[in-house]
Amino acid sequence: MLRENFRQVEENIRRACGRAGRDPGDVTLIAVSKTKPVELLREAYDLGTRVFGENKVQEIVEKYEALPKDIHWHMIGHLQRNKVKYIIDKVDLIHSVDSVRLAETIEKEAAKHDLTANILLEVNVAEEESKFGLKVDEVEQVVDEIAKFSHIKVCGLMTIAPFVENPEENRPYFRRLRNLSVDIGGKNVDNVTMSILSMGMTNDYEVAVEEGATMVRVGTGLFGARDYALR
Repeated sequence: MLRENFRQVEENIRRACGRAGRDPGDVTLIAVSKTKPVELLREAYDLGTRVFGENKVQEIVEKYEALPKDIHWHMIGHLQRNKVKYIIDKVDLIHSVDSVRLAETIEKEAAKHDLTANILLEVNVAEEESKFGLKVDEVEQVVDEIAKFSHIKVCGLMTIAPFVENPEENRPYFRRLRNLSVDIGGKNVDNVTMSILSMGMTNDYEVAVEEGATMVRVGTGLFGARDYALR
């Protein structure tokens, strides 16, 4: 089943790129493996998957130790400042930076390890009260502040769109994030690139790809429904 799920999602991405006149090689599929056992991740690894996304620091730490070291781990969930130290040297990209205070902590921990942390700014484009993230009109000022940190590189933007039955309803949010990234990228701020747009999940990743996503975060579409009762 896993092999077929990956094949289907990759084909859907390829078709979405075709509709948008994009190169499928410009889109990274992040296998969202939260709550999934190591055995299932190892099966996905054996199929060629090397990019996994996790929501919880504890799961990243546990799975990092248990799985091959050529895996690229992405922190895609809300990150508390007191947990940064546990993953700073384990993840390739933090998708969910939503404040200067969190960035300050990342800067401090990255400096301790003499590394540069790659981050995305999380933007709550739909302004849902239940979601974390910056408002659209806050992003440029936050970019300017975080750009001053010497151990952080701002690589782009991320959003979690509303859960909707019809994915077309999220197209305006994806388009707005894309436009925001273009505006910021055009300012040529030192230490900032807008090379990554992380947007789109199982129910709407095809629309996100059509609107410019360079990373899509797919969990259920690859691994099946999560059983939170097991956690």
